[in-house]
Amino acid sequence: MANEIWTIKRCLEWTKEYLAERGEEHPRLSAEWLLCSATGLARIDLYMRMDETLNAAQLETMHAAVVRRAKGEPLQYITGSTQFRMIDVACAPGVLIPRPETEMLVEEVLNYLDAEVLSPEAAARQRVELPWNDEVEQARKAEAALADERATAERRAANLTAADEAALGSDVLGSRAYAEELADREAEEAAAQAAEAEAMETPEPELDEYGIAIDGADQETASAQDAAAPASAEPRIARVLEVGCGTGCISLSLAWERRGHVTCTATDIEPRAIDLATKNRDALGLTSDEVAFSLTNLVSSIPREEWGTFDVLVSNPPYIPTDVMRSLPHEVKDFEPDLALEGGADGLDIFRRLLNAAPYMLRAGGLFACELYEGALDAAAELCRQAGLSDVRIVHDLTNRPRIVRAIVTEPKQRQ
Repeated sequence: MANEIWTIKRCLEWTKEYLAERGEEHPRLSAEWLLCSATGLARIDLYMRMDETLNAAQLETMHAAVVRRAKGEPLQYITGSTQFRMIDVACAPGVLIPRPETEMLVEEVLNYLDAEVLSPEAAARQRVELPWNDEVEQARKAEAALADERATAERRAANLTAADEAALGSDVLGSRAYAEELADREAEEAAAQAAEAEAMETPEPELDEYGIAIDGADQETASAQDAAAPASAEPRIARVLEVGCGTGCISLSLAWERRGHVTCTATDIEPRAIDLATKNRDALGLTSDEVAFSLTNLVSSIPREEWGTFDVLVSNPPYIPTDVMRSLPHEVKDFEPDLALEGGADGLDIFRRLLNAAPYMLRAGGLFACELYEGALDAAAELCRQAGLSDVRIVHDLTNRPRIVRAIVTEPKQRQ
């Protein structure tokens, strides 16, 4: 094989056929992934450089990768990375591979943070969408008044006859130009006075940080809050606790997409997961102050003084029911870690422990959100209600399967 000429095109076609014969579900896509990893090219570049020849090192890498894939090993372990939302995430055996469904879990958390934590004032106010607010209507009326006054002034100037001009004299005070200028000035003054009078009747609305007017009583409340708030108050920083971080994709995405506004504390019981998550954090240029990883069992390492201070407790815990584990695809069952997959008889063993911890970890109004097995969501939602959480919701994934349960802690607890 090394003595033959292997172009990108020939290698792509051969790999596709080889994997298809061994039951690969998407052989061409897998072949593209492997070739991109071996050559360092993007997928589009493969098709722009089909006639280029692979060198000996690339061929050796490609050969080893094809053998591993033919045995069922996940592509993400072979190539060493995957894309998750806006970031690239390193992957390695022993650590769960990020799934597209988990991207929706991040989205749920971001939606909550944006509405309830990062800009709670805007979320609480009634919004009056521009351009239908009072400010625009006031400007429209002033403009109309000015136009009417200008039209009157033009008519007045046009009606001046030659005799009128002679009677007024030839100096600037008696000229038609001055009459027009004076009429324009009077019209502008009248319009300004009209606008000022109307503004006194309808106060100019206060705009929030998004340029949206604050309506009525909400404006008065906001003004009172602004007056009471210290002038030097720092912007709100959201605090997120993630349990079972794996590659770190959830916490890293939250901190990356809301950098400077979100800090995360993430835990995992697997040392390889903590090492890999730290590597991914460093690759993104995030600091330990922005995302802190801790090797521990669930929330055991969280200092007592931090209990009740988190805005969100989020997790993608082991959730596959024991009976379902036996029917998982070969590349999942035989390559990904059972510790990150199996969730007990009903898939809710770890979830129950997280639910018990949530009222101690979260502040009042904090969000508890978990990704779970599709057949366990109704039971999980009922457990949340029984635990006293409010606003319990089930979120469906892109295939319309129930995937996420989210609820609000209304009554935090303190351990005696």
